[in-house]
Amino acid sequence: MKGAQHLYGSDGRLRRFRFLLGFLSAAYCVCLVNPAGAAWSETKAQAQVVAPAQAECVMEAGSRRILYELNGERTLPMASTTKILTAITVLENCADIRAEFPIPPEATGVEGSSVYLKSGDIYSVEDLLYGLMLRSGNDCAEALALCIGGSMDSFALRMNETARKAGALHSHFKNPHGLPCEGHYTTARDLTLIACYAMHNPEFRKIVGTRYYEPRHWANKNKMLKTYESAVGIKTGYTKAAGRCLVTAAERDGMTLVCTVLNCPVMYERSAVLLDDAFQAYERVRILGADTPVPVAENLRGCTREELYYPLLPEEKMYLRIETEKAPEMFGRQKNDEIIGQVKIYLSNQLLFSRNLYKL
Repeated sequence: MKGAQHLYGSDGRLRRFRFLLGFLSAAYCVCLVNPAGAAWSETKAQAQVVAPAQAECVMEAGSRRILYELNGERTLPMASTTKILTAITVLENCADIRAEFPIPPEATGVEGSSVYLKSGDIYSVEDLLYGLMLRSGNDCAEALALCIGGSMDSFALRMNETARKAGALHSHFKNPHGLPCEGHYTTARDLTLIACYAMHNPEFRKIVGTRYYEPRHWANKNKMLKTYESAVGIKTGYTKAAGRCLVTAAERDGMTLVCTVLNCPVMYERSAVLLDDAFQAYERVRILGADTPVPVAENLRGCTREELYYPLLPEEKMYLRIETEKAPEMFGRQKNDEIIGQVKIYLSNQLLFSRNLYKL
């Protein structure tokens, strides 16, 4: 048996929302045929305009929905924002981050930003992760790569494996620090996906949200933690080739957004504008509660046992719909007698969720 119903009423009103783009100011109207996209609409220039990055992307961390994008698929160098992937790769491949080891001589004297490691000094993996993400230590990056991977090349292979797990399919990583290297590149969309993936790791989230690491007296270089009230991380970067790069995570009302700007002279200001616009335009909507009864057949109701949330524009709510299907009798007896059907939730024609329904 199949059924369909709207999750919300149809009395919503279309309203416009703004995203600033370069020296032109434009308003976007939601594109209901492709809800993740947006249609352009010319508007009057605003009094204050912040120039865009060469590439930028804003994404909701839970759903990975792209809320805004400019040149999101353009391959570019990314400088020290590379270290986001380095850190999550280390965390996923290290059994005990409090384990200590002597600094190898190959990890000393690395060019660029540094915490000035000395050969033979004893550091924990945890220390070096804080040095990597707070102080952007290139020497920390190499020390971690050698500790976890055994060699730079071996660790780079692990980095690329982690990137693919995060859904970053148009990037390639050749070193752990982001110093200029042929064949080392990403896209704003891929880097945002990597950051969303990393932010789901509690230890990573703790590290990048730390303003001051007392054991080594390291302060976080990321000014967004001080200047943007909702910021909870993540990482800055700069080389002459990559320009100024910044990935920022911010949280309001239970919704975490991740914003990436690549090659952006005003990276802090631009990121703040993009995040403010996205927070103003979208809300994190509870689509279906874990115990919300969902009718499957006459006198038969189930629930997902999972809270389902999705970022939506106010006018999109009327385009949500739910379809249910009763499970075949044999399915329940052979697999799980508590599964009575399946629910699918759509935004227009886009499938958002497909979940089993469990007998109430």
